[in-house]
Amino acid sequence: MNIHTKLSFIAVLFICNCSYAQNTQGFFVDEHQNKKAEIPKSYLKYVEPTEATTVEVSIDYNKVLSAVSKYLYGNNANPYMTDIIDQPELLNHIKTLAPQVIRYPGGNISNVFFWNAAPGQKPHDVPDTLLYPDKKPRRERFWYGVNENPNTLSVNSYYAMLKQTNSTGIICVNYGYARYGTSLHPVQTAAHLAADWVRYDKGRTKFWEIGNENYGTWQAGYQIDTKKNKEQQPRNINGALYGEQFKVFADSMKAAAKQIGAEIHIGAVLIETPREKSWESTMEKTWNNDFFKSAGNAADFFIIHCYYTPYEQNSSAAVILNTGTNETEKMMTYMHQLSTDNHVSVKPVALTEWNIFAEGSKQMCSYINGMHAAIVLGELAKNKFGMASRWDLANGYNNGNDHGTFSKGDEPGIPMWTPRPVYYYLYYFQKFFGDHMVNNSVSGSNDVLAYSSKFSSGQVGLVVVNKGSDRQIIDIKTANFKYGKRYYLYSLTGGTDNGEFSQKVLVNGEGGKFAEGGPPDVESIKPLSAVAGNGIRVNSPAYSVQYILIENEK
Repeated sequence: MNIHTKLSFIAVLFICNCSYAQNTQGFFVDEHQNKKAEIPKSYLKYVEPTEATTVEVSIDYNKVLSAVSKYLYGNNANPYMTDIIDQPELLNHIKTLAPQVIRYPGGNISNVFFWNAAPGQKPHDVPDTLLYPDKKPRRERFWYGVNENPNTLSVNSYYAMLKQTNSTGIICVNYGYARYGTSLHPVQTAAHLAADWVRYDKGRTKFWEIGNENYGTWQAGYQIDTKKNKEQQPRNINGALYGEQFKVFADSMKAAAKQIGAEIHIGAVLIETPREKSWESTMEKTWNNDFFKSAGNAADFFIIHCYYTPYEQNSSAAVILNTGTNETEKMMTYMHQLSTDNHVSVKPVALTEWNIFAEGSKQMCSYINGMHAAIVLGELAKNKFGMASRWDLANGYNNGNDHGTFSKGDEPGIPMWTPRPVYYYLYYFQKFFGDHMVNNSVSGSNDVLAYSSKFSSGQVGLVVVNKGSDRQIIDIKTANFKYGKRYYLYSLTGGTDNGEFSQKVLVNGEGGKFAEGGPPDVESIKPLSAVAGNGIRVNSPAYSVQYILIENEK
């Protein structure tokens, strides 16, 4: 191989490797915007710890790992969170949180949602009763997008919420209707309904999902009454059938987008990790491979969901926090393996629902869930996810087993729309994390995680998570970076209530007046600050997260 051939080979290899690395982000970073750090205008003096260092974090400013998709900070809306456009307090909280992307209408509701119908106007080909495995047929509660009842979030109110909170949307269309519909051609009918929504949307929404968790026995359309189905569809769904019908939806929706001069991206529902347990069905175990056999490369992106912890177990803080790293990496590894095994292109990956399933000790409403969220965001960036939407903005208290980012006003002593602890962890992560992730190493303790980034304006943004029960003294070193004058710090810890799972969060020691949540105005809390000098040392209490912004030399 001569020198010119060798150089050409290396160049091609480099391009291929870069393309491969970006495939799981793809169009989610096409509009990647440079992010300028907001330097705090005022601060409180921070006294660095004088004790011996226990952990060292070393950051290489020049070793960029990936762009950070702005869509990693998303959340989920749902019809039962009420018509929130007349709730300025909540809208201001969402605007401050800046989730960037908000999913709608579900969740499970997606497969029983008729976006252009009003209550009492259910399509004539939709049966009143739907089937679910191992249950008696039940009269279904359908949801409607043209509904001005103040207890529901209509389609137009959803669009208004996006506008008022400076967010974009991702819409999940009703796939279940393609299964339980009783018309002559239920798949085409359901696909046409989805395409009509694309036309009505008029290019406001780029990201679309076809169905929600369709492999699940809890989903409308998983099982159908074959006597009523005029296409001889099987009683139970499978991945191959979903793949075939996915293509019909995608073709119809893309044609609609072309008619209105819009570009859209359509995602397919996959299972996030291999199903290997004995009680899991053969259909689940083969869902992904069967989908690709039917659909091939038809999907623009892959949709997965993850609730990280064992289902409905009273998991400890240690179990919860460890899942943030383990499960996130496992999911992305599996997506790459699926693509290789099925000879399809690696596509952008969107985690459109995530949270924890731990319950029994109010884990979901605790600051530990906030810590878990910080870990997940760091791991999503590290593993090059294109998008993520946390489940969800508001749900229902259920004695502390509540996924909602905000209280819905149904728990004793907590006002409606009070931010839960997780809100603060999500807010500070985005505030102090840049537009590109850079490499770092951690030594001294396996309990400490660090996620490093750089802003286009030159600063370093760092998130340090101490998921252990011992206090640590963190020494932060940088390579290929010249310190500016100061660094700024927000340190988040829990309270002393409710054992491991405090329902409170303290920001630099400042808490709120209620039994749940944190300080009332997250934007007014001053950071701690010290002179950077030749290095940075911070105190990291047990079970805490430090968000750090380091100025660069001008």
